[in-house]
Amino acid sequence: MDINELIVKSNWVVIGDVNNKEKYAAKILKKFKEKGYLVVGIHPKGGEGVYKSLKEVPYKINAIDLCINSKLGIEYLKEAKEIGIKNVLIQPGAESEEILKYCKDNGINAIENCALVQLRSL
Repeated sequence: MDINELIVKSNWVVIGDVNNKEKYAAKILKKFKEKGYLVVGIHPKGGEGVYKSLKEVPYKINAIDLCINSKLGIEYLKEAKEIGIKNVLIQPGAESEEILKYCKDNGINAIENCALVQLRSL
């Protein structure tokens, strides 16, 4: 799978600091919404309209936008594997050797790219 096949998936979650409008996770969440995607935010602390875990999301998730530090990111990917999510877009700065190896070893399609750049052309 390449970035063009991934970005057209319809049901997303953005994992990161989606409550802080200055952070990239919040900007990415907003852009997905503007483009008409079904998308919610995920953050360990939750918040208004923000879930704490993938299991709380009330729809089938096609893809994850990972925009959180890798120590937390790996935990969310373990949860993703548990519930059958097979696609993750890893934002610059959210990647790690551990995350990439985990995805490869567990059949998760991992693409390192920037959602804001990709969504601009849609």
